[in-house]
Amino acid sequence: MKIAIIKYNAGNTQSVAFALDRIGISYTITDNPEEIKASEKVIFPGVGEASTAMKYLENKNLDQLIPQLKQPVLGICLGMQLMCQSSEENDTKCLNLFDQTVKRFDATQISKVPHTGWNNLTKSKGWLGSEFDNTFVYFVHSYYVPVNPHTVAQTDYIVPFSAAMKKDNFFAVQFHPEKSAEIGEKILKQFLKN
Repeated sequence: MKIAIIKYNAGNTQSVAFALDRIGISYTITDNPEEIKASEKVIFPGVGEASTAMKYLENKNLDQLIPQLKQPVLGICLGMQLMCQSSEENDTKCLNLFDQTVKRFDATQISKVPHTGWNNLTKSKGWLGSEFDNTFVYFVHSYYVPVNPHTVAQTDYIVPFSAAMKKDNFFAVQFHPEKSAEIGEKILKQFLKN
């Protein structure tokens, strides 16, 4: 199986690569449009700030390429947020694969921002399946995608938000499967089955 991990200045590509190594899957880390188009599956990871990440994608014409991909594409963390229409983070226009605005958590006296650490998935369905209900995965984020018609799993932190989404061939998770131990590996394998 040919897997492409999209390389860009906000990608946590190394941790994703290590996770695929652990489950015995070979991959290419690339920002080359032809290599990405030729792959069977694409992983679009991300850690960092939305507007800087979008600028890099635009400079490489990846902002044009990603929405046109026909194979399964998995956005992770910032990758998921960049798949949305826009982000409140520096008022950034994103890829518009999901018609959603990414919002910033409002900190409370008991809940700090960023949301960091292990939290559970609820209302899992679709490509994740109910087997992942109440399993714990690892999050690090200050921005979130509200629950919407494309949500296939939720997590609650300050507000309920989309932990995972799917639309057509685009899959997305807010958490880091590559840092979520055995459950994260199972979720990566679940995506690779599609």
